Order: sequence, then C-alpha cells, then structure tokens
Amino acid sequence: MSSSAVVTVAGIGAGGWPDLSGTAQRALTGADVILGSSRQLDLLPETVAARRVPWPSPLVPALPGLLEAERGRQVCVLASGDPMFHGIGATLVRLLGAGAVRVLPHPSSVSLAAARLGWDLAGTDVVSLVTAPVETLNRLINPGRRILVLSAGAHTPAAVAARLVDRGYGAATMTVLEQLGGPGERILTGTADGWVLPDGDPLNVVAIACGDGPATGVVPGLPDTSYAGDGQLTKREIRAVTLAALAPAPGELLWDVGGGSGSIGIEWMRAHPACRAITIESSAERAAVITANAAALGVPGLRVIHGRAPAALDGLPQPDTIFIGGGLTRDGVLDRCLAALRPGGRLVANAVTVESEAVLAAAYARLGGELTRLTVQRGAPVGGFTGWRSAMPVTIWSVIPR
Repeated sequence: MSSSAVVTVAGIGAGGWPDLSGTAQRALTGADVILGSSRQLDLLPETVAARRVPWPSPLVPALPGLLEAERGRQVCVLASGDPMFHGIGATLVRLLGAGAVRVLPHPSSVSLAAARLGWDLAGTDVVSLVTAPVETLNRLINPGRRILVLSAGAHTPAAVAARLVDRGYGAATMTVLEQLGGPGERILTGTADGWVLPDGDPLNVVAIACGDGPATGVVPGLPDTSYAGDGQLTKREIRAVTLAALAPAPGELLWDVGGGSGSIGIEWMRAHPACRAITIESSAERAAVITANAAALGVPGLRVIHGRAPAALDGLPQPDTIFIGGGLTRDGVLDRCLAALRPGGRLVANAVTVESEAVLAAAYARLGGELTRLTVQRGAPVGGFTGWRSAMPVTIWSVIPR
C-alpha cells in the first residue's frame, strides 16, 4: 500500500452490526475489501458489499503481503472489541505507522466484563492468555486480588482453575463470561477447586476473585525457598541489593550471564510486565531448573540459553543491562559483555572468590563505577542459644561504561 493509504480498523463485539456506531457502519459500508476472522466477517449483514477476506494463519507474517495486494482500495479491518487493547490495531500501527491507521474502537471484552461484575478496572489486573502460557498468571495471584483473563479458547477456564488450585487458591471465585454483549451471552460462576463445568464457548473472559491464599512478594528478594535447584543461587539479601543496582526499567532487556537457579533474571522480569531477560547457563540441568522456576514464579517468557559465555552470547539481541553472576574469570567474558551493552547501559557483576574479586578490582581501576562488599549474617542455633553465622562475602561492581 502507498504511504498515503489509510487502513480503517473497526472494533466489533459479539452483538455484531447493530451495536456498531454509525461511523463504523459507514466505514464498513464504504469499504472495497474487509479483512477479519471468519467469525467477525459473518457478523456483517449482506448489505455490506465489500469483498471479505478471512485472516490466514499465521497472521502477522502474512500482513504485509495482504495489505500490498489491496493497494489503492479502501481497506477495513475488523477487530475484536477495542483494536488497541491486545488487538490487531496495535500490530497495524507498528507495521504502517500511526498516521496510516484509523481506529474506530468498540468496548473491549474487559470493559464489558468489568461492567457486568461491577469491578473497578483501575484496581483489576488484566492478562491475556491468547498467546501467553497459563503460568503467566502465577505472577498476579495474590490475596484479595481481582484478575480478568482474556481466554485463548474454551479450554482456558479449566486451565485457570487448575493453576489456582496449584497455587493454593482452590477457594478462589471464578466467573466465566461468554459471548459478552451478544445474544448468546452467558455467565457461569464457581470456585476453582469445584470447577467441573465442561468447556463452553471459546469467546470468553475469565474473572478471578482470589480471596485468601499464600502471598508472593512483588519486590526483589523472594525467599530462597522460592527456587528449586542445586544451591547455585544468589541469596536473598544479596539478590535484593543486586537487583537495586541493576535498576530494572519497563521494556529493558537483561542478559543474566551464569544463571544458576535463574533468580536474577526471574526477579528482573517480575519487576514489570514489559521487562525482558535472557539467561545464559552452561549446565543443562540448571538451565532446565531455570525454565521451571520461571514458570512457577509467573515469568515463563524468560529466555534460557544453554551454553557457555562468551561464545553463547553471539547473536543475542543487544542488552540494556547485563548481570554477570558466574564466569568472570573466564577469558573474554567481561570484555565481551562490556562491548555488547547499548550506549548508556549498565553492567553489574558479583564476585565471591579472590580470583573473581581481582577481575572486578582491575575493571574498577580502569572504568570506575561503584564497588560494594556485603557480608550477611543469619541467626542460627549455637547449642541452646542463638548465634550469628556469616555467609561468604560478596563484592558487587556496578558501572555505566563511558
């Protein structure tokens, strides 16, 4: 399509044509071609004469060719609800630019669900399981929280119920809202541990009122017992200070070099839904544990690379921040990481041995930054009394190379 062409994206709900605004109806009536899912296209009346093109699968790779094929025509795209909320509208803006896309929103299924339930959306977590695994919910499940889940299909409610039970929230209230706004609207309510209803309509939203259950903190420094593994773990107090030095910001990418149990990359991603991380781990067994820990703690999107730095770093996307928790004494690891950082990016490295401390001391003398040495003491039984047992001291170097 030419740069001056404008694609109109019209949101449509289960109520179909009668629920559309006059503006959306006029845009669809005047279109030469309308793109959308087969279900959405079937909602249009025969009076809409445009040629109807169902989406192919997979959709995103095919979009440029589809749009190019309709060059010079008036093109409308149908989207579910609000096209800019987990919808095709945002995809088209990324592809064509905001100036080439006209969006005519319809109430989203989330807005309709909140209206039916009387829930304040500002205080409700929303997660889409259309493309994300159900383990993503683990990050949000906490006492008293309300969650709206955009379902991937008819199977999602049962998967959500199983996830809640697994997290100790069997008594949580689940409400499944099907075909919201349409003539087939149906609302079903039950508890997670009593969810025995068969799969219903694939067009549904799952509402969760968590109620009481075990809490998982949202700040860095989860209990060490949160992580499975062989003990190769940045301990809780050190981890909290390390994450503070890393300073996660929304949208940034972390390289976690020497992942161990995955705690740094996992808690980086838990800091904000837009935070991304890649963990590099040379042990296949530990890499598998990292993947399991990430899913259990609600960040299954953590990318785990089984390999040894620096070679394993080749071809990875440029990081905003790098943490080195292992491999400092290996030739080329520190220099390769420093060279990989984006301009203004931050590197943080932890050392527990004399040899790795020497590497950090030399780097500090050359590049500056901040050096911190921490010793943690924990109370432990000493006969019938309590004494202090010291963990190995850890040296933390943080630098923004100039």
